[in-house]
Amino acid sequence: MQNILFFGNSLTAGYGLRNPVMESFPALIEQKINAAKLNYNVINAGQSGDTSAGGLNRINYWMSRPLSVFVLELGINDIIRGISPQTTQNNLQAIVDKVKTKYPEIKLALMGMEIPAFIPAPFAIPFRDIYRKLADTNKMAFVPFFLEGVGGVAHLNLLDRLHPNSEGYKVIADKVWPVIKELLV
Repeated sequence: MQNILFFGNSLTAGYGLRNPVMESFPALIEQKINAAKLNYNVINAGQSGDTSAGGLNRINYWMSRPLSVFVLELGINDIIRGISPQTTQNNLQAIVDKVKTKYPEIKLALMGMEIPAFIPAPFAIPFRDIYRKLADTNKMAFVPFFLEGVGGVAHLNLLDRLHPNSEGYKVIADKVWPVIKELLV
């Protein structure tokens, strides 16, 4: 059995869900993996509130086991905290470099983020662009906007309007699954 590591923040952890073990994004992808009878073990390394710097500080712990696929979803908390897009890009690149150095044959996927339209921010375009640059530079499978179709849609989010609810994660998993599945077959 091969390991697929989902490495991210609250959007990976399943913040606010009644049952994150069953309803989070990685859990829903695991259900699709099992339905497709693919031989992968899903590891959810999501940590609520995590930034790209926090991810860089904790990535070594998660690489203590053999990994075949690495799915990266980090960065939105950086922009919320006013961290520059360049710093975020540098931290995310450092995470990818560590993973690629330890596992040269690993398959990589990047979940891109955008600032939701209802949150005005001067870094919106530079922030969005760091994900395309990272994906291109590292030849990563890429989802341009992880929350597309869910972000800002009231009935698909928790009351905070920032985190998907269980129905929102189903939309995300259905959209992301074809990208991840390509890495597994």
